[in-house]
Amino acid sequence: MRLLAIVLAVLVALGAGVAAAQDKPRSGGELVFVVPSEPPSYDGHAEGTFGVVHPLAPHYNGLLRVDPFDRGGSRIVADVAESWTVSRDGLTYTLRLRPGVRFHDGSVMTSRDVKATYERIIWPAPGLVSYRRGQYRVVEAVEAPDPATIRFHLKWPEASFLTLLASPYGWIYKADILARDPQWYAKNVMGTGPFKFVEHVKGSHWIGRKNPDYWDKGKPYLDGYRAIFISSSSAQVAAIRGERAHIQFRGFSPAERDTLVAALGPKITVQESPWDCVLLVAMNHEHKPFDDRRVRRALTLALDRWEASKSLSRIAVVKEVGGIQVPGTPWATPPAELEKLAGYGRDIGASRAEARRLLKEAGLPEGFAFTLRNRGVPQPYEPVGIWLVDQWRQIGLNVRQETIEASAHHPLLRRGDFDVAMDFQCSYAIEPDLDIDKFQSIGISDRNFGRYKDPVLDDLYLKQSRALDPEERKRWLRAFEKRLLDEEVHYIYTLQWHRIVPHNSKVRGWTITPAHFLNQQLDTVWLAE
Repeated sequence: MRLLAIVLAVLVALGAGVAAAQDKPRSGGELVFVVPSEPPSYDGHAEGTFGVVHPLAPHYNGLLRVDPFDRGGSRIVADVAESWTVSRDGLTYTLRLRPGVRFHDGSVMTSRDVKATYERIIWPAPGLVSYRRGQYRVVEAVEAPDPATIRFHLKWPEASFLTLLASPYGWIYKADILARDPQWYAKNVMGTGPFKFVEHVKGSHWIGRKNPDYWDKGKPYLDGYRAIFISSSSAQVAAIRGERAHIQFRGFSPAERDTLVAALGPKITVQESPWDCVLLVAMNHEHKPFDDRRVRRALTLALDRWEASKSLSRIAVVKEVGGIQVPGTPWATPPAELEKLAGYGRDIGASRAEARRLLKEAGLPEGFAFTLRNRGVPQPYEPVGIWLVDQWRQIGLNVRQETIEASAHHPLLRRGDFDVAMDFQCSYAIEPDLDIDKFQSIGISDRNFGRYKDPVLDDLYLKQSRALDPEERKRWLRAFEKRLLDEEVHYIYTLQWHRIVPHNSKVRGWTITPAHFLNQQLDTVWLAE
C-alpha cells in the first residue's frame, strides 16, 4: 500500500502538469469517453446536467469560454467573440465576433444569432425553460448594431458578467431555427463547434465527427469522439481498466482511482481538484409538513457533517464541510462562523435533541415517514442518500429512499413531484452569482426546486451581486447564507465534492478544473500513440 501511495502521488503530480508539459499535438484518432447519465433533452439552455454537456458541448461554441488550460477554472478567454470592451461606468459590454464562423449547415453565424440566443436565455417565451435566467437579472437589453457586434446593456455594474458570458451552457443557436420553432434544440443538434453530430443511440452511445470547416484552423485534432452511456460505477471502471474507454470526465471515487492505478500503472494519469459541486436536499415547501420551517430545521440539525466528512470521503467523491461557497476559496465562510449555523455545530447530541423537540412541536409523531427521491447516479448520490436516511432515523424519522433514473430526475424536480428529493448545485466557476442564483424565489429562478418565495432572500442576492467592494459583498453573502440555511432552512447542504479523474495516459490536451462542465468542447484534446 505504501508503494501504491507513492506511485499515486507521482501520477497525480504528472497529471497536474499535463497541460504544461505536452508533446506536440497529434492529429487523428477517436476519443472514447464514458458518460454516467444520458441527456434529458439536447437543449443546453434548459438543462443543468453534465449528461447534456459531455456529449453535446463539442457541437457548440459560446461567446467566451474558460481557458481550457487553467486549472483554477477562472481565466476568461475568447471563443466566437474575438475581443470585448467594457464602458467606463461598467454598464455596457461590447463584443466583436470572429469573421467566418459557420454553423454546421454552412450558414454564417452573425450577431443576430447571438442576440436571439441570449434573449431566449434571459427572457424565455412562455413554455420555455431557461435554467440560468436568474443569473441574468442584471441585463437591461441586448443589441446587434451590426452583423459582427453584440452589445449588452446592464442595469448595474456586475463584476461577474464576463464569467456569465463564458458559461459552458451558453451555446449559440441559429436565429432562423429559433424563429420557426423555439423548442427545436430540445431534440435536434446544430451548432458551430469543432465536431458535427452523427448519431445518438439511447442507452448506448453518442458520436461526433471532426468539423473540417471549423473556424479555428488546425483544430480539432481528433477525427471524432464516441460517448458511451454507462450508469454502473463498476462498469465505468471496467471500461477504463479494459481500455475500452479513455476517460470518464466527471470523476471517480478514491477507491476506484486506486483500483485503476494498481491495475494499469503508467498507462493511467490521475488529475485531482477541489470541486465546485455539492448535493442538496430540496424540501417541497408546497407539501406539508415541509412548509413548516421547524421540520426543515430538524432535518438539517440531524446531520453530523463533520463525522461524515471523515467517513464518506473514503468511499465517495465528497470531502469538505461547507456552506454556500467552496471551502478555502475567497468567498467561503470561515469555519468558526459556519459552525454557528443550524446543523453545523460540533455537538451532534445537542443538535439532535433540538431536532426531536422541533418535530414534536410541529406535531409530527414518532416514526413519521416520508420518501427521499434520489437520482440514479451512483457517485456520490447513492452513499450520500444512504447517509441521509441513517441520520434522519436517529431523530425518530422513518425515511425510504427511492432511486429515479438519472435522465428522469430533473423533470421530476421541475414538476415538484416529490416531498423531499436530492438536488445539486454545481457551477462552472467559483463565483457567488453562479453558485447561489438557484436559491432565488420560484419565478425568478427556474432551478428553485424548493418551490418557495422569499423576497428577503431575493433582495440579499441582488445586494451581494451589486457590491463591488469585496468585504461588503462578503457581509451580504453571510446574511444570504444565514437566511437560506439557518433562519428559513429553504435548502440543506451536504458535503462539498472532490474531483478525481484517472484517465488513459494517451489522452493529452485536457486539464482538470473545479468544474466538470468545463473543457468539454474537446478541440484541444489529442491522443498520443
